[in-house]
Formats: sequence, C-alpha cells, structure tokens
Amino acid sequence: MTKLASYYVPGLYVEDHSIDVPLDWRGLEPALLALGMNMRRGAFPDPLPGVSESIKLFYRVVCAPERVHDDLPLLVFLQGGPGGEGPRLTSSTSDGWVAETIKHFRVVLPDQRGTGRSSRVSGKTMTTLAQAAKAAGVDVARAQADYLKRFLAPSIVRDFEYLRLTEFGGKPWVTLGQSYGGFLTLSYLSSYPTGVAASFTTGGIPHVPASADEVYAHTFPRMVTKTQQYYRRYPGDVERVAAVADRLAAGDVSLPDGSPMTVERLQLLGSDFGMKPSFERMHWLFDHAFELNDGLVPADDTAGCELSDGFLMSVLERTTTAQNPLYWTLQEFIYADGTTRPIRWAAEREKASRPDFDTSARPPMFTGEACFPWMFEQMPELKPFSAAVNLLMEDTEFDPVYDPARLATNEVPLQAAVYFDDMYVDSGLQLDTLSRVGASHAWVTNEFEHDGLHGDVVFRHLFEEALNRGDLELTLRQ
Repeated sequence: MTKLASYYVPGLYVEDHSIDVPLDWRGLEPALLALGMNMRRGAFPDPLPGVSESIKLFYRVVCAPERVHDDLPLLVFLQGGPGGEGPRLTSSTSDGWVAETIKHFRVVLPDQRGTGRSSRVSGKTMTTLAQAAKAAGVDVARAQADYLKRFLAPSIVRDFEYLRLTEFGGKPWVTLGQSYGGFLTLSYLSSYPTGVAASFTTGGIPHVPASADEVYAHTFPRMVTKTQQYYRRYPGDVERVAAVADRLAAGDVSLPDGSPMTVERLQLLGSDFGMKPSFERMHWLFDHAFELNDGLVPADDTAGCELSDGFLMSVLERTTTAQNPLYWTLQEFIYADGTTRPIRWAAEREKASRPDFDTSARPPMFTGEACFPWMFEQMPELKPFSAAVNLLMEDTEFDPVYDPARLATNEVPLQAAVYFDDMYVDSGLQLDTLSRVGASHAWVTNEFEHDGLHGDVVFRHLFEEALNRGDLELTLRQ
C-alpha cells in the first residue's frame, strides 16, 4: 500500500494513499492485473497522443482514532457527481454519515479518476491533449472525446475493484453511494458483485435502461414546481429576480472571471433547489443584488439598474465548475450505456420545448441539474471541452454500464434511501429499477431532500434496517 502521509483531524485518523491504474481498462480485468497479468484481450485500443497509459488513483482511509490498530471491516464511499472528489473532512461530524460509519468500519474515500488528486482532468488537460493530438496529426476533438470516455462509471468501478484486490487483500467491502454513487453501485454490482458484501445508496438509483431524454422529461416539470415553491415562499423575490433578469437581458454584464452574465446563467442558480436550505440561500443571494438605492428594486428603468459586485461574485461562486469541470462535461454521458442513440443535448431539447423556461419569461424559471451548449461557449473552465463534448453528443458507442440480467439475480444486500421529492433522481424511476434488482430494499421518505445523507439520520436508519435483517452479520463478525 503506497502511503503518502498519515495524520489526525478532530475525531479521525487519516491516511493518504495513491496507486497506479490503467487509463484504459478495455481488454483488461482487475483480478488478472492484480496478479500481474497485464496482456490485453481483444483489439488493443488505439493509443492517445501525449497520454500516459496509467493514471493515479488517490484515496484516503479514515477511522476512529481509538480503532487505528483494529481489524475493521471496510466501507468504500462512492462520491456523487459526476466529477466529484471525495469529501475533505474537517472532523468526524463534519459530514453526517461519517460519525456513524466509523463506529463500525474503516472508511475508504477515493477521489474518482479525473477528480481531486486522482490525475485531475481540467481545461488545461484538454489543451495539452489538443496540442499533442495536433502535433501527431490526429483529430483533436476525437482524441479528447475518446479520453473523456475513460472517466465514466465502467472505468471508475474497475479502479475500485483493482484497489480492493491489490491494497486491501481482496476482502469484500461495503459500498455507500450518494447520488451518482448509486449509479456506480449498480455498475459495480453488474460487473463485480463478489467484491461487495453489502451496498447502501442514497438518492442515487438510476433508471435501467438508461435514457437522458426520460430523465429530463421528469426533472423539468419538477423544476417548475420547485421554482413556484420558491416564489411562494419569498413573494418579494418575484419582483427582484425579474428585475435582475431584465437587466441581464439588456446585455453588457460580466462576471468576475470575464464570462457573460446572462439570463441563462441566472437560471442555472436553481441547480441546488434539491438541497436544503436552498430557498433561503437564493433569497439572501438576491437580497444584495442591486448596487444603489439601499438595495431596493429600482422603480424605473430596471433594464438599466446596476448589479452589485458582491452579487456577481456570489453568482460566479455558485455556478462555476472550475474545481470540478467534469461535472457539467460528463453530465449527460452518465446515461450512455453501451450502444445507444446519440444524446444530442437532451436537456437543451427538453428546455426548448417548454415556453415557461424561455429567457423572456418573467419571473424567470430556474433550471436544475442540466448542462446546455451555451455553457461550453461562455464559461472559461468549460471552453476547452467544447469540441469534445459536441462530438460525444453524436457518439453511439460507449462502454456498457449495467447488466440487467445480473442485477435481476443479484444476491448482494442493497438498501436504498429513495427521497420521494428528489429533484435530481426521480423516485418513481428509482423504485421501478429496484423492483428488478434482486436483494434490494427501499426506504421511501419525504423527510429529506437529495442531500439527506449529510445529516446524522439517513445512514443510521439504513444501517439499522440492514443490521436487523441480518444483511451485515458476516461483514461485522470479523
């Protein structure tokens, strides 16, 4: 095990580690590679110019300080996203689920490939790859697109299975998947179920078969409901938000990073409406929107009102993905499973079919967790990804993600928290999938939003349900 550092934060003993994994898993199997058998089977993938055949997988291992030397069962956390790095904990209580898990487990916190310290993918990465491809005389966008395909679920779960086999003695571990981590869970159970002792998911069961069109057909109506709830909760904001939209529609407003501040960028602020207390965060954001007249909504000439620097900085901070550019870049491709129809900007098509989301509507309707073409034209951190993303939107071949037949006969206990009002992952679609996954159990609740795991109730409830069914007996006996 390649340990880089060990230290303590309040209530936690922490170790940092890093290993090498293949960039391209096609033709390789984690179990064989773990035995040193690195010959690929089948057609050898075309090498990408200027790209190493291996990348770094960084992960942390945490436990309670008093249990450093105990032989604890393992729990690996499958982070949400796509493009999300593992949590950076400031204490044992800084993320609600951690305090409960360290009572029973040693917890593994990987940075999924391309995120955090795991060979991070950024605009600079894309620029460097473009230069190498151009020098080699190959299609730049194609090289970038093929590179990005290596950062989706099939590669991520192979990294984790290889990690389990090589660094943890092959001991089956428990998985906890939040949001996109639930997608990874079903991919893991489809490919390597013997590596998993039990699984927990929170707000993250994908619909199988996957369809981006289906997802946005369900989520856009929910954004209408959420936006209306926000305006009812803070009726004074109807006028304030409309006045800001009028000013933006007049043009010539820029964010601190130089990107244009448009009505579309304003609508993007609804992305966290599925978290609590998002309505309050939005209300206080618009409280300091205007520079003059003590922040009151201008009585006349709203198109000419001046927006405050603080407001524009807050908008940038809440909408930029400079720290996790793969979030928007891969957003629609998490629904690409094997041979598929071209995705072709599914969210953009759905939005265009709904007049209430038009930028001229007042007050404006907010959008949710959806990416749009304009983002790759206007946002500096995403511009280097533009050509590759447009090409991927036309692709029809991706690595297979789920195995419905294997999921139907699954024997790994799976306990899923399904949030009835989940804005991002439709509860009806989650339950439909779970009805076709063996050994699965759903806890359906409307008490929590999508981020319920970060409190101290959700994981404890799931753990106790699994414990009382006997699903963890063998795992906790060691």
